[in-house]
Amino acid sequence: MASVHPDLVHVLRGGVVESFHRGSVAIVDTDGQLRLALGDIDRPIFPRSACKLLQALPLVASGAADALGLTDAELALACASHGGEPAHVQTAASMLAKAGLDASALECGAHWPYHDDSLKALARSGQSPSALHNNCSGKHAGFVCLGCLMARQAGRDPQDFIRGYVQPDHPVMREISAALAAATSVDLGALPVGTDGCSIPAHALPLRQLALGFARAGTGAGLSPAHAQAAARLRQAVAAQPWAVAGSGRLDTQLMALLGERVCCKVGAEGVYCAALPGLGLGVALKMDDGNNARAAEVVMARIVADLLPLADAEQQTLAAHTAVTLRNWKGLEVGRIQASPVLQQALAA
Repeated sequence: MASVHPDLVHVLRGGVVESFHRGSVAIVDTDGQLRLALGDIDRPIFPRSACKLLQALPLVASGAADALGLTDAELALACASHGGEPAHVQTAASMLAKAGLDASALECGAHWPYHDDSLKALARSGQSPSALHNNCSGKHAGFVCLGCLMARQAGRDPQDFIRGYVQPDHPVMREISAALAAATSVDLGALPVGTDGCSIPAHALPLRQLALGFARAGTGAGLSPAHAQAAARLRQAVAAQPWAVAGSGRLDTQLMALLGERVCCKVGAEGVYCAALPGLGLGVALKMDDGNNARAAEVVMARIVADLLPLADAEQQTLAAHTAVTLRNWKGLEVGRIQASPVLQQALAA
């Protein structure tokens, strides 16, 4: 790391900073001009699931979404890291059925639902989780739908064609990587690459370029006409069906349900969070050094949204619960709070 990143979040107890979370933030416009930079925003980081909106562009731009009649909920799920609630599972299955396939086509692996009640209900039923419960099943169902269209255009059997779609050199994954590279103006071949939790390539990108990709996705500026139209369609779907993007009690769902198309946001693993603010023409990308999401990345994103967007009083009050999170002990007593650090507050005020 080139330098020590600033404290972005403080955890207070008894009026004293008990813990802190350091990180970096980039906010840029569609021309790539910096509006805010905290920490090292040129160090490549893995966006993880935060870049799913950009990865879903080919699904719509190719014509696959229209050809299969994908609904708003299905398009939102293609951008999702969902909790594995029953409706999430059913929506992913519906996407595959429209392509003439089932869960066996997915190569994301299976895990228990992240949503606690859904996990317990599945366990009580005596069933085991399938790939449909994977929080990335919607994204992968979107990849499969794209692959089926590509197969038909090439005169290939879809089931045979999509096999191995998670591999970097597969035609589907090449299309996904090309969309990510174009939106962010990054040569992916020149940067580190790993493997994501759902088995697709994980490309490391500087926060500056990741924020640029979201600024472009929020406005269409700097994207090809097909990708610009796809971004607008996906934003509309996400705004119409925000629950599909995350699920019950999740900040992504809450922010987009509250603010509609004014915000298109997506959290990723290891403390990454990205957002498009279309009305302002801005993209946001942040990374917490310790990889903390709920106690750190979410507080930072909520504070950025609250400070940058013009909001009604009721909206400000709703966001206040996320920008200054009250901590309570097991007896229900208020014992502290989690909030943006003075450094972050002052940077946003400026």
